[in-house]
Amino acid sequence: MFEKARRVLQFTTTGVILIIAAIVAFVLWDYYTAAPWTRNGQVRVQTVNIAPRVTGQILALHVHDNQFVHAGDVLYDIDPFDFRVAVAVAQAVADQRRADMELKAAQQGRRDRLTDAAASREEKQVYEATAAVSRAQYAQALANLSQAKINLERTHVRSTVTGPVNNLIMRVGDFATAGKTNITVIDQSSYWVDGYFEETKIGSVNIGDPVRIDLMGFHEPLSGHVVSITRGIATPNANTGVQGLPTVDPVYTWVRLAQRIPVRVQIDHVPDSVTMAAGMTATVTVVGSKGHRAHDSLQDAFERLHDTMFGIGAGTRRQ
Repeated sequence: MFEKARRVLQFTTTGVILIIAAIVAFVLWDYYTAAPWTRNGQVRVQTVNIAPRVTGQILALHVHDNQFVHAGDVLYDIDPFDFRVAVAVAQAVADQRRADMELKAAQQGRRDRLTDAAASREEKQVYEATAAVSRAQYAQALANLSQAKINLERTHVRSTVTGPVNNLIMRVGDFATAGKTNITVIDQSSYWVDGYFEETKIGSVNIGDPVRIDLMGFHEPLSGHVVSITRGIATPNANTGVQGLPTVDPVYTWVRLAQRIPVRVQIDHVPDSVTMAAGMTATVTVVGSKGHRAHDSLQDAFERLHDTMFGIGAGTRRQ
């Protein structure tokens, strides 16, 4: 009797241990495999490609590579000689047109004060039209003068954003062409992280979810939150072939690899010890309210196991 009870206790204890081990193993699998996190993340940033508005030779370079500049700082100067001459010419033309306008206005005024017997109505109209033409010519001269002055000011090429100068290769003596980029500045306030999540985890990612960002090479994590989820990625099967028909890749594999969907994460806090650089590799983890990795509850995990075993789609269950 005692031996039978001992065997029952052994079997019961072994079964309980196996059940607990299976539950722990499945929960760990769900935590590390199905939870919304990815090691495939990358730091990205917006850059401003600055091009001069005027053409000329570069006389002075006021920055060096990786130098931090502020919006409005002068990056380099273009030879202003031709533009100063243009301002002087435009100023002279404007003065000439103003004198001519004043003369024509005075002539019109004198004709208007004369009687019709001294000056015919047709003559008065001619002088009135001449005065109007001189006023238009003076306005045109002022516009040309304004354009010449702004072109002279544009010989000082300024930064439009605050951040470091990136990959500077230009030198004094280079020829700057209007509209052609020759210097790049990183917008310091535009850093973000793209986390490339497997499509099986996208259902657990929501807009506004808090995120922990671990950069390779730094121990202190960054914090942020999800701002958007990409709604489409490129597919090679969409390419057209002969006669405009789609080219479908004939690949049939036993194990289907999940696609990676980009999730944009806005960075909320960067520790002082972390040096940000676009292109850095990051581990992106959606976290819960306590700062730990977000994952399903035990009930959700068992429901996923049930759906997997019996072939019920997750989308059907959620509906």
